[in-house]
Order: sequence, then C-alpha cells, then structure tokens
Amino acid sequence: MTKQFLVPAKDLTRKCDTSLFSIKTTEELAPLDRVIGQKRAEGAIEFGLNMTTPGYNIFVTGHEGTGKSTIVKEILSRHARQFDTPPDLCLVYNFDDEYCPVALEMKSGTAALFARRMARFIETLKVKIPRSLESDKFQDKITQIERKYTDKQNSIFKAVEIQAKNLGVGIIEIEDGYQTIPLSNGQAISPETYQAYDEKTKTGIQENLDQAMEKLNSALRDMGKLEQEMVRESKKIVSTKTRTIISGQIKTMGDTFAHNPGIEKHLKAVQTDIVENMALFLESGNSQPEQELPVMTDSLMQHYQVNVLCDRKNETGAPVIFETSPGFQNLFGKIETNSAGGASPTDFSKVRAGSILKANNGYLILEIEPLLKNPYVWETLKNTLQNRTLNIEDLPDQSGMGTTLLKPLPIPVDVKVILLGSYEPFRILQRTDEKFNKIFKVRADFDYEADLTRENELKYAGFIARICRDENLLPFTPCGVAGIIEYGSRLAEDKEKLTLRFGKITGIIKEADYWAGKGNAGRVSRSHVIKAVNEQRFRHNLYEEKVQQEFDDHSILMDVQGRMTGQINALAVYSMGDIAFGRPTRLTAESYMGEPGIINVEHEADMSGQTHDKGVMIVSGYLGRMFAQNYPLSVSISITFEQSYEGIDGDSASSTELYAVLSSLSGVPIQQGIAVTGSVNQKGQIQAIGGVNEKIEGFYDVCLKKGLTGDQGVMIPTANVKNLMLRQDVIQAVEKGKFHIYAVAAIEQGIEVLMDLSAGKADSKFNYPENTVFGLVQKKLEKFHKRSLEFGK
Repeated sequence: MTKQFLVPAKDLTRKCDTSLFSIKTTEELAPLDRVIGQKRAEGAIEFGLNMTTPGYNIFVTGHEGTGKSTIVKEILSRHARQFDTPPDLCLVYNFDDEYCPVALEMKSGTAALFARRMARFIETLKVKIPRSLESDKFQDKITQIERKYTDKQNSIFKAVEIQAKNLGVGIIEIEDGYQTIPLSNGQAISPETYQAYDEKTKTGIQENLDQAMEKLNSALRDMGKLEQEMVRESKKIVSTKTRTIISGQIKTMGDTFAHNPGIEKHLKAVQTDIVENMALFLESGNSQPEQELPVMTDSLMQHYQVNVLCDRKNETGAPVIFETSPGFQNLFGKIETNSAGGASPTDFSKVRAGSILKANNGYLILEIEPLLKNPYVWETLKNTLQNRTLNIEDLPDQSGMGTTLLKPLPIPVDVKVILLGSYEPFRILQRTDEKFNKIFKVRADFDYEADLTRENELKYAGFIARICRDENLLPFTPCGVAGIIEYGSRLAEDKEKLTLRFGKITGIIKEADYWAGKGNAGRVSRSHVIKAVNEQRFRHNLYEEKVQQEFDDHSILMDVQGRMTGQINALAVYSMGDIAFGRPTRLTAESYMGEPGIINVEHEADMSGQTHDKGVMIVSGYLGRMFAQNYPLSVSISITFEQSYEGIDGDSASSTELYAVLSSLSGVPIQQGIAVTGSVNQKGQIQAIGGVNEKIEGFYDVCLKKGLTGDQGVMIPTANVKNLMLRQDVIQAVEKGKFHIYAVAAIEQGIEVLMDLSAGKADSKFNYPENTVFGLVQKKLEKFHKRSLEFGK
C-alpha cells in the first residue's frame, strides 16, 4: 500500500551526461569569458553605468560567494576601457589665499611631468636669481642708481646748509633726524650766551631758526621723493632682470602645457609673484643681500612647487578603484601634519588624494558594511555624491594632531559608486535613509542559482577551464567536469539548478587538483572531485561525529526500529561554519483531558522561535478543522523534542508533530524506522522544507551505525524530490532495498506510510470510518467531550 510513495533510486540524484563534452580534457575548451546566470544583475549594472544623470549609483546585493566583487570588477573594467583616460589632478599654491590651494586638471599623464619641470625650474631659480642679482655688473647698476640719487640728495642738503648758515643757523644730525642751532661767527651759541641776550635779539634768532627749519623740512621732503624714485628705479631693473631670468622658462612651460586649462594663468601668477617678491626684498633695504637673498629665495620657491594628487600616466580608460578599507582619509584624502598639537603647520604639498579623487571620472567600488560602521564616513560620502564636490579635510578627533589651517578649495568630482552588500543593510537603508534612495537608484541583485541547462553546463565547463588556466591547475576530464556540475547541483539543493556560489566551486576545483597531483594523475577525474568533497567535509565535521557518537553510546535515545505510540523521529539541520549536517531528534506527543489546546513545551521553556510556534498553531488549526465541526475539542496535548537543550525554530517539523499527535489520539503506533520532515498547512498539505539531503543522510548514518533492517527510511514532502542530490552510499542502500525514501503530499498519505492504516475520509456529517486513524481520533475526542460535559454538570 505504501509502495506508491517510494521515491525510485534514479530520482535520488542527477548524473551529468558526460557525452555533452566532446573533449578529452578542459585544455581543449576556451576559458569562459562571460558571466553565468546573472542576466538580471548584468542588465541592472549596465543600465546604471550608462545613466549619466546624478543619482544613478548602484547597490549590488546577493549572497556571499556568488562572485559579486569579481563580476562587478570585470564588468566595470570592460565598460571603462571604452572611455578616454580622465585628466590628471594637481594642487598648486593659491596666490590670492595661501590657506586655500587650488586643484588644476591636466591632460592625462602630464601632471608628474609638470611637477618635475617646476621642480627643476625652482632649483634653477634658487641659483640664477641670487647669482644674477649679486653679480658685480648688476650691483654696479644698483650702485650707479644709488650714487645718482645720493648726489642729488647731497646737493639739496648742501644748499639748505648754506641758506641756514646765511641766517646764522647751523644744522646738526641727531638720533631721530636733524636739528637747527643758532650760530655766532660760525660757532654754536652756548645756552648761557643765548640767555644773556635781550628779548629782541632772542626773537630774531628764533625767527631765523624757524625759517631754517622750514627750509630743512622742505629739503628733506624733496630728498624723500628722490629716495622713492631711486627705489622705483631699482625695483624696475630688479623686476626686469628677474623677468628676463624666468620668462624664457615660463614661456617654454606655458607652450609645453598649453593644452591644460588653468596652467597658463597659474604660470603667469608664478612669474608675477617671483618678480614682486624679489623687488620687495630690495625695497626692504636689506644691507646684506648676499646673505639674505638665498634664504629668502628658498622660502619663496616652496609656493611654486606642484603637488600631484592623481597621476594617470599608466592608466587606460576610466579608472576603476576597489577601496577595501574605506576609512575617512582613505576615501576623501588627508592633510599631513608635523605638529604634535595645536594648529598644525603644513602646506599644500602635504595634501594627499583619497579613493574618491583617484576614481574621479570613473568608478569606485565599496563594501557597505565597513561604511555603516562609521556614520561620519557614510554621511560624507552621500554629501559628496549629492553635491558632486569633494572637500579634503582632516577629522580632528582621528589624528590627535589638532586642526590645520589649510583648507583646499572644493574639487568638482564625477564618480559612479558601486556598493556591495547583503540584503539586510539594503532593506534597512531603503526604509530609513531618504538620501540613500535618491543617490542609489539602481539595484543589481545577484542570483545564487541558475537553471540547469545544456548551455549552463557548457559554461560550467568553460569556468573550470578558466580556473585551471588562471591557477595553473591540472586539466579536468569530462567525468571530472561532471563531478563539479553535480556538486554544483548539490550546493543548489536542486537537481534542476546549478549554484552560482563560485567561491565554493573554485575551492573544490583547486582541492581536486591537489588530490590528483598527490596521486600522480595527469588529469582530474570524478574520483578526485569526490575525494576533495569528502576530505573537505572530514576536515570540518568533528562536531558531527561527536553527535553521532552520542547516538552510538545511547547518550541520546533513538529508536530506529519497532513501533511506538505518540513517538516519532523528527529531522533537523545543524550548520557549523562551512558544513551542515542532519540530526534526528525524538519527538513525543501526549494527549489527555484538560483545558483545550496544545502545550508546546519548547515555547513554555522559552526555547522556541516564532516560526516554530506558528507551526504548532497550524497543527492546532488542522485539528480544529478536521475534528471540531460537531463539538468543541476538550483535549490537552503536550508536544516536545526530547533531549533538546538548544533553541528550536522553523516549521519543518510541523507535519512530524501532527503525526505524533494523531498517533497519541488514535492509539495507532508509528514506525520508528521512518524519520519525517516537512511542514504542513491547515489544509493538511505537506510543504517543502530546506536541507532535505542533509536530513536524509543524517538519519541514514544513525541507522547505519545501529544496523540497517530494510524497513528504515525517511519521509519527505513530494515537493522536495527535485531537491534530492544524495550521497552515493545512501543511493546504493536504496537500490539494495536497505533504506527507503518516501514522498508524500498530504497528511493522509503520510499516515499510511507511518501507521500502515488508512487515514479515513469524513462523510457529509463530518464522521470518519471507525477502522481508520481519523475514526479512532474522533472516537477518543468524542469520549473526552462527553466526559467534559459530565464534569461540567
């Protein structure tokens, strides 16, 4: 009666047809240069890259190991090659505001050359300017000018002295200028003599003194004007000389870099500044130019250096930057300082570019998780993308070095940002961050599986060929390729799918190569792939073995033969890092008179999750639908997972719980050699669950240790048959009739498998036949109901 529910051995896995590959080894295949199964994600990325309107940055979502990073970089690299290489970027001194240096764009590959030319220019000037201005010939010109004006000044002063002497007044030089004194016979009148004069004589003397002072002041003003004329003439020849020294080189650089906007203006500013500063130095009246001029020149020349922020001479196409450590300075740049505290002295040559500038006019790839760990970085990134300008500044609390006075002018940026992340941060940002939705308008969702088609199998083979070429591995035979494809279906948990988590596939390819090499094989076959899979599992399954030992020594009670009422073997999956394994668990149910309802022991002990609690409530709903149409239920039911000391969640055991409850109510025992998995809805339909392969193999391992009887097996949802990709030893046991896989779609079918008795079908009055499981359940519930009425009276 239950044979109709048996799954044939041929449906327990899928074998790849090696005749599909008309090759001897993968050496004969062209390595795959396309992406497998990501048409949706590729289309979204392509759309986002071609949208030049602001806001169309891209957020890439997908499971870990699907190759998001690799694929995105490959797509971007191909896309970027079709564009011209963007300009270099350099930072120069701002002659209008020394604290706000200016960024200049230059033709790709020219900024470093410009910086070197300016450095040589500066070194040349350091030598040429002092040498020229200190030369005998130039100093003679300066001396001649000074002598010419000094002679004029001396003539004016001598004339004033004569005029004063005629008035009986002498002129003497004192510390802060000149002073007039009265004379008599060419000699200064002493104070005593002066006091002896009568008032009229004194008045005459004072009038002469005032008149002489007036003439002296007028002469001094004329002499001052001559001084200014001398300085102007000196400055003029200094400016002419300096301009002569630098104009040739300035013109040469201007011609060389004429194709760069802003360079001509900057060079003119440099020339003007040099000329003005050299002249101002002489205007200061320094008496020892041969000592001070070199120092002053050296200090000035720091203004004329060029700080190359982005040098693209070795780049082709638009830049593609993958920033793996997106800290504030790595992203937005920094200003280096030398001070231990306070306002840090620095200059524009200490400014360093971050990834935003390096990716300017190109593409920047970032992972979202590190960004969200630093809210200031995340907010600054959004502001930069929204405003399309970058401010290079330091965070005072990051460096502990104080703040700098330097603040470069905002730099226009045009960069497309591609964020990589999982589904959870994307959902949170979409719900809570308004700016996020305006800035990242494109989502590229990477699938974790693809349909198993002939085309995709051939692509898998091409992928293997590519890994073998890139990693210098042994070639794979057709059966070796088939082994990888079958492993891909196993990871996808679906005979009709292939996993796109190529991280794990690549790992097995490399490990299969290792085992082939260790066996001195020249090629990788299916046996090497199986060896790699088994050895990888062995390295990680110590905990699984410890759990199995607890079944062997009866630390965990588990019956795998015989029949028991209200007891059944449920199946769960445990995940430990890179592996998952199935573990059977005894589930028991007890029914008795009492307050109507199901007591979920795990829930009462605060050891169950919401999904498991929901499954228990569905069981309650099913019982009400099937057995409470004529009278209310008057039964209490207790359900528990025996020897379970950890939290339980998920509804994959809800059908198992229902079978145990029906067994307890009907008194019909359940075969203990058949473990059960599958969720159930309120209509009694069995629904698909996850981890079906691990669950079957976990129970098979327990039965194998305790002894296979030929009556043991696992009952799964019919919907999960397509997910079966079982181990070869399990399939062989099924083929020999030592183990069985049953597939059911409804509770009634499962009852026949587990209890060897028909479930029963209700008549129009909702009554079930007596010789059925449902009939026995109904009989007991009716008995409980009548007794409850009696107790009520």
